Amino acid sequence: MTDQHAVFSGGRNIAMKVPPHRYDATVGFYRDVLQLPPISGPGGDATGFEFGSCNLWIDRCPGLSQAEVWLEVVASDTGAAASALEQAGVARRDEIEDLGTAFDGFWISSPSDVIHLVDSRKQSWA
Repeated sequence: MTDQHAVFSGGRNIAMKVPPHRYDATVGFYRDVLQLPPISGPGGDATGFEFGSCNLWIDRCPGLSQAEVWLEVVASDTGAAASALEQAGVARRDEIEDLGTAFDGFWISSPSDVIHLVDSRKQSWA
C-alpha cells in the first residue's frame, strides 16, 4: 500500500555522465586540481568523489557528445511519487538506463531535460 502523498527530498548523489574522450581529463580535474577526496564505488567506468555533503560520480558513457549532469531525488514512497509525477505531467525516462527489476526507482526528466533518478530512501545508493 502506498502513502497518500509522496514526500520528496534531494538525494546525496550527483552523476556526471561524460563521453569517453573527456573521462580521464574530467576525473583528473576533480582528483588532481580540486583534490576532492575519492570515495569507493562500483569501479570500472565510474569514479566517485566527496562533493561537500554529496557524492559526485563521474561515469564514462560511450555515445555521448558532451557531459550531462544527472541528479538524485529520494521519495518516501516511489509508487506514490510515480503517481504524483504522472499527474503533474512529468516525463518518465526509464529507457535511458536500465535499473534492473530489483531496484525501487525510476528515471524522470525536468522541464529543462535534466535527468533525475527517483528512488526510495531505504536504498539510496552509496
